[in-house]
Amino acid sequence: MTTEPRNRPVSETDPAALPYFTRPVPYDLPPNARHPANPWVGGGEPETDGMARGRAGGSASRSGPVDPAWSTATPSDATAQGVVARSVPVDWSLVAKLRTLVSDEQGKQFEPGTDDLVREEAGREAINRLVRQASTDRRNDGRPQFTAAQRDALKEAVFNALFRMGRLQPLLDNDQVENIEIYGHRNVQLQLADGTWVTGDPVADSNEELIRLVQDIASRTASGARPFSEHNPYVDVRLPKNGARLAGSAWVTDQPVVVIRRHRLVQVTLDTLVELGMLSPVAASFLAAAVRARKSIVVSGAASAGKTTLMRALCDQIPAGERVATFEDVYELGLHELRSNVIAWESRPGSGEFGPDGRQAGESTMSEALWRSFRYNRSRLIVGEVRGGEVWPMIKAMESGTGSLSTTHATHAIAAIRKLVTCAMEGEVQVTHELATSKLAHAIDLIVHIDLSYDTTSQTARRRVAEIITVAPGERETGYATTPIFAPGPDGTASPAFIPREYKELEALGFDLHGFTQALAAGHAGSSPGVRS
Repeated sequence: MTTEPRNRPVSETDPAALPYFTRPVPYDLPPNARHPANPWVGGGEPETDGMARGRAGGSASRSGPVDPAWSTATPSDATAQGVVARSVPVDWSLVAKLRTLVSDEQGKQFEPGTDDLVREEAGREAINRLVRQASTDRRNDGRPQFTAAQRDALKEAVFNALFRMGRLQPLLDNDQVENIEIYGHRNVQLQLADGTWVTGDPVADSNEELIRLVQDIASRTASGARPFSEHNPYVDVRLPKNGARLAGSAWVTDQPVVVIRRHRLVQVTLDTLVELGMLSPVAASFLAAAVRARKSIVVSGAASAGKTTLMRALCDQIPAGERVATFEDVYELGLHELRSNVIAWESRPGSGEFGPDGRQAGESTMSEALWRSFRYNRSRLIVGEVRGGEVWPMIKAMESGTGSLSTTHATHAIAAIRKLVTCAMEGEVQVTHELATSKLAHAIDLIVHIDLSYDTTSQTARRRVAEIITVAPGERETGYATTPIFAPGPDGTASPAFIPREYKELEALGFDLHGFTQALAAGHAGSSPGVRS
């Protein structure tokens, strides 16, 4: 039997296997030719006296003596497989030195608050000058001057260290890299767009340097610096430029740990997800009508199941004229970048001493933002991911009758309710199981569960909507009742199961009720009496 190459591009004829429902970038393209990280990467133009604009690593025809500091280490899986193409190694100690020199120059040249583009343009000039000087110094010391390829690579590395994400930047620019996991400075694991995992090159030379890199990234977020220290050993930030989400920890783990998750589909629709095999056209029509009918919906699933992607597709069904507010611990939905009438609130940790109210100066919570949002003329309130105490802002948003949307981690739809009950009991003092259950039963209308499965043979992931259930108060005031409208079909994808009378009314808003009943009659899924608790 023939074994497929490990990093072979996923076939476009099998869209269900595409992580985050995206098409893979052609593997014969160099990574930095797709999304240039800086002005010197991507053109393949001839070098001039100014900044070199060729791809990092230079042309294959360039050659010259190699200094021991630039000697090539054993390539990682990612380098060996062509995922991260850096043919010219970099002297990172020299990068750090040049970064410091340019930073010091800019500190004297610019006042705080100077436009980033102005700083970057001046930085290009300074980096160009200092790299030329470093090459001349090598010649004066009797060492070989830098080759054109080495100069290009050095300029890129210094620019990234100053204005981008340092040694992480080539990975963030590479469309073949889906997720990045770092376990200490030596162990870098990359999940590719086809679902496979490979090892990557180190992004730091020590754990201390890795911590400093994360601290530098956390200090440059658009919503203000986020602390990362022994007193604040966890950090969550949304990276600028590409919107990836970084979670980091140190001091409380055996070594620094960094996980970066990237979202491929930001401007996504339900039609797109239907084309990619995530759900059926009938299920998509039901969800679209439910959003238009202002039903409050929770999307559940495992980590990396595609909950945020589905949330964006559901939000696409909100009429363009509606005034929307989003509430997140860390910006992730990105609706404010797609619509002009969205206010996006983000929680912000405080710093310094605690005040009489037990809060640190500068702290801004999701609950406070939700409370204040009622003065901002918002017609729909959306609370992002619910992991714990965020459940109460979610309940309040849903109780306001706006047709809210949220996500949570769970193994199936019913488990999502139980998980949210636990979060509610942990989030507030003196909240009983009965109160939490009653609140959720009255607030949530629908739960949409996404199933994430892996093919161990092909090492690919499949994401599909598996369940859509209704939630309502049970016969007892403190209980809840659920009815599966769509249940897992033979292939695991949500298929018609039962349609409550009140949901038939969604036909007026675009629900394909005829297609639903036809599929049900054809036996694509059996009905279920529902679950009560």
